[in-house]
This record gives sequence, structure tokens and C-alpha cells, in this order.
Amino acid sequence: MVQRALRYILVLFFLSCGKDVEKITPKKTTLVTSVYASAIVQPDSLYAVYASVAGILDELYVNEGDTVVKGSALFHIFNKSPELTRQNAKINLQEAREAYKGSAAVLEGMRKEIETARLKLQNDSVNFKRQERLWQQEIGSKAEFDNKKLNYELSLNNLNVLENNYDRTKDELRNKVAMAGNTYEAAIVTSNEFTITSKINGRVYAIYKNIGEIVTTVEPLASLGSSDNFLIELLVDEVDIVTLKVNQKVIINLDAYPGEVFEAHVHKIYPKKDERSQTFKIEAVFDRAPEVLFPGLAGEANIIVSEKENTLTIPLEYLMDNHMVKTNDGAVSVEVGAKNLTEVEILSGIDEHTEILKPEQ
Repeated sequence: MVQRALRYILVLFFLSCGKDVEKITPKKTTLVTSVYASAIVQPDSLYAVYASVAGILDELYVNEGDTVVKGSALFHIFNKSPELTRQNAKINLQEAREAYKGSAAVLEGMRKEIETARLKLQNDSVNFKRQERLWQQEIGSKAEFDNKKLNYELSLNNLNVLENNYDRTKDELRNKVAMAGNTYEAAIVTSNEFTITSKINGRVYAIYKNIGEIVTTVEPLASLGSSDNFLIELLVDEVDIVTLKVNQKVIINLDAYPGEVFEAHVHKIYPKKDERSQTFKIEAVFDRAPEVLFPGLAGEANIIVSEKENTLTIPLEYLMDNHMVKTNDGAVSVEVGAKNLTEVEILSGIDEHTEILKPEQ
């Protein structure tokens, strides 16, 4: 009976001895802190193509995947009304020019009337001056003198009226030509709006309409972007946004390239928060992009916030209550600094020779 009890005690002793507690000592290393973000690759200068007028899609000059140059035609929209407006505006402009400068111009007839009135005034002036000299010599009658004077004054007034009418009509006709020209140019601009052109040198990534479908001004026709330059759109939680700055290093992992790591840097930080997702958008640029990229490639990213060299650290799992560690002499309070997902910086309380124990889970 005594021997059996002794064997039981020995078994318990060996079992307890075999249950070793994990121990480590703090080590000095480079502590890297980062911010996690989801990543989506998008072409630079990506934009949605909209029509400024409504109609029916009549011509498709490009296909998805085609490269385009700035100003090249992408689509043509059919709408008869603007073309009729342009033709009418052209006719009105031609008529206005003809009335102002043409062979049947209104001004030409008025100029002839003025010339006739000027000749009549000259003749009436000569007769009046002659009759005036005679009357000063008491030759002739007062009635004849008054009649010559009246004819002269009527001719002078008629010439003034004709000249004023000519100047006013000339201004009116010139203004009509200008207005007709403006109307015609506006009609040309409106007509040109039915041919939609590319705003950039790039690639057509998507086309949303087919020939014959109705086009409105609120629905996009296509999606265009750069064919060579790509950006990474990063979505960052609002609790991390205050730690981010332009030019910070970014480590990218893309689902399309498993096992590969790409480096980038923060290019732009958008200040407006997405209220729905509670995230901020960050724009990063590849330092060296993969050879093949497509819009919408997804992955994960870590934005490097700081890198502290020769820093005393311990694994995060050895820290208790955010400020305590377990040693052979019991719990010790420590002052902590920066931390990442796996390690935490120790500022004081222990050193690299202190042996610490892993807390029980």
C-alpha cells in the first residue's frame, strides 16, 4: 500500500516537471509598425465617358481594349433636330451677309438714294445762293427767294435723314450678321457634341451601350483610363488615418500574384471619409509595377508608419494588461511604446537580460 502511494507521488512529480513554462528574454530588433488596408488596382486617369446630349447610339468607333489618343472619336449619337437647326442657322447667316454686303444689299440702294439727294442738295444750294445774291441786289421777288431757300433747306434735311437711316440700317445689318454667325457657331458646337471624343491618351476598358440603344446624359457610355500607368486605391480605417502621410512606404500583396510582394508609396490622401464604410481612400503608386495589370485586381497592403532600429521588444503575447510582464520574481510593470501585430516596444521596466515567462492562456 505504501509502495503504491509512493509510485503515485513520483508520477505526479514527473508530470509536473515535464510541464515546462515558455521563457524568453527581450531582444533588440527593428520594430516596424504599419497600417492595414485593402487594395484595388485601377488605371491612372480613369474616368467615365458621358454624353452631353441625348439621342440614339449610331456609331461605335472603338472596342473594349482599344488604345485611343486624345481627341479621337469614340461614339456618334444620332439626333436629326440639331442638324436641321445647324442648316437653318447657316441659311440665316448667308441671308444676313447678302443683305449686308451682297449684290442685292439694302445698303447699296440707300447709298444711291443718298447720292441722288446729295446732287439735289448741291443743285438747290446753287439756285438758292444765286437767288440770294439777286435778292441782295433787289432783283427778283421775295416769293421766289423764299421758294429757293425752302427747296435748299428741304434737300439738306432729306440728305440728313437718308444718311442717318443709312448709318442705323448699316449697324442693324452688321449686328444681324454677328448674331446669325453666333447662332451658326453654336449650332456647329451642338452638332459636334453628337460625336464623343476621348479626353486622354489611354485605353477603353469598358463599353456600356450598343448601337441602336438610347443614350442619355446621366448614364455612362464607357470607361477610359491610362494604358500604362496604374494606381492602387487603398481603403484605410478611420482610426488609422491620422498616422498616414504622403510618400510613406507601402507593401502590396495581390491575389493575382500569390507569394510576390510589391513596393509602392503613398501618393495622395483623400480627406473625405466614406460614411457608409467608415474608411478613407488613399492613392498609392507602384515603385516597380508588375508587368501585367488589369483594372480591379485586388489584394492587401500594409502602409509602413515607422521603422525603429535597435529597439527592445517582446512578443505581444507576453504582455499582460498592456503594461505587465511575468518574470521569475513575479509580475513586473513595464512602460511600452510602439507596437505592431506581433511585437511591442519596451521602454523601461526590464532589459534584454530579464527572463520573462509566457502568461497562461
